[in-house]
Parts: sequence; C-alpha cells; structure tokens
Amino acid sequence: MDFDENLASIHAYLCADGYVIRNPEIQKHKYYHIGLRNTNKKLLKDFQRKFEKTFGVKPIIMSDGRCKMGSKEIFFLLTKDFSYYSDKWSLPKLNKKQLSCWLRSYFDCDAWVMVQPGKSRAIGLESINENGLKQIKYVLWEKFRIHASDVKKRKNRNCWYIDICGKDDLLKFKEKIGFLHPKKGEKLKEALDSYETYEWNIPDKKEEFIEFVNKQGRLRNDTKEVRFFSIIKDNLIKLNEKLAIYSIKAKVYGPWKNNRERIYYCLSFNQKELLKLKR
Repeated sequence: MDFDENLASIHAYLCADGYVIRNPEIQKHKYYHIGLRNTNKKLLKDFQRKFEKTFGVKPIIMSDGRCKMGSKEIFFLLTKDFSYYSDKWSLPKLNKKQLSCWLRSYFDCDAWVMVQPGKSRAIGLESINENGLKQIKYVLWEKFRIHASDVKKRKNRNCWYIDICGKDDLLKFKEKIGFLHPKKGEKLKEALDSYETYEWNIPDKKEEFIEFVNKQGRLRNDTKEVRFFSIIKDNLIKLNEKLAIYSIKAKVYGPWKNNRERIYYCLSFNQKELLKLKR
C-alpha cells in the first residue's frame, strides 16, 4: 500500500482495536468486514473520516461502539501485505510524520496514562504481540528520541508491556505524538503538570494540616496504616516532625523502587493515631 498520514492512522487503528476479516473458505456465504471497535466516539469519527478520505467510502458508526463497513476490494487491498490480528501485526515502513500518526492512533486505542504525583507517572502500553512492541520501542527512540522501558512479560499472563516514564520522555511524547483521545490527553497533561513542584507545602494551621493529611494520606486496609509517598525524603521527614507535635508516632521507610525502577519513600503510622488530631 502507498501510505500517507491517513492510511498510517487507519492501519494503526486496525492493528490495535480493529478487524479485517472474511468468511471461512468452507462457507458459501461470502463477507468481507472491516471495522474499529472503541467506546470513544472521537476515535470512531476520526477513523471514519480518514477511511472515507482514503478509500472514498464512509463506514457506519454503530450504537454498539463500532465503525464498520464491508468491501471485498478494500479487504484485499488492506490484507495484501499486512495482518491485523493482535499477535501478528507489524509496523509498516513509514516516514517520521506518518509514524507519528500511526503511533498516536495505536496509543489512543491501547495505551493508558497513570498519574501518582510524587511517586509515579507513566504511559503504559500492553499487547500480546511481543515483536510489535519491540518495533514500537525501537521507532520511539530511533525517530523521536523517546525512551521506553524494555519489553517485559506480564506474570501469569500471555502479554507484554512497555512504559514511558520521566518528565522529558512524557513531554516529548506529548509534543511529537500526543493523544487524540480526550481523557488520555488530559491525563498526560495532569502528569506533566504534577512535575511543577516536588516539595510539599505542609500547612501550619491545625485545620489545614488535618485537611492535608486526609488528602495526601492513603489508607492500607489490611494493616490499617495511613501511608504517604514521595520521591523526596525530606518531604516525609518534615511531615513526621509536624505529626510529632500532635504526638502521632510515624516512621519513614525507603528508599524503595516501584515496578518501573523509580525510587520513592514512604511514611506510615497506625490509623488510630489520627484520633490525636481531633483532640
């Protein structure tokens, strides 16, 4: 196929959440189905618009979260050199601009953005196609200088994943690839905005301090511990000093590493200690 930016995006959509299928050879009834499954209407409309622009045919957006059509001619054109099955697709040879479109559409469908300010921020991508993820990792660095983690296998699951972490790499992703998916775009912005400050501003007034503790603390249900996490140990040391004013006994742990090899620290105390703040 002669790729342009629209066809590159269509190809990625089909590899991620799409299908290009025909009837089994033994069946008399012939069909050739092409479609995208996704719950986000903005992505469905983007697929629809680019498909019509490329092939001159407008697929139908269904109420069940699909944009589909049937065409024998387009089926054979799409499958002449490529497979779209989840474990068999491969990245086409594209120029940098086309690659940006391909990656955006693929990440729009299959990626997620995790935001835990002060602890972890990442774009994650998972697939049963190990070689496909290796190709994505390669072009992210080779063409865009975006570092992704090594391709790793999930424990007890037949799938692999990569992560993009760190402010510089997340910013490069935003500027050079980005998300069309609204919620993922907002999450990425939230992740980048959370880098603006690492140091905590711990309030002095008791009412504001209680609010800070309730907002920042995380309750671990199995041990009834209130836990605070930060990549800056001094944040937790200062918090510990403030808690000591109210006779709350806490302890700072770390350094620890999360599953993305990022160092962080933890402050913990028993949930019952919170009663001392109400005195």
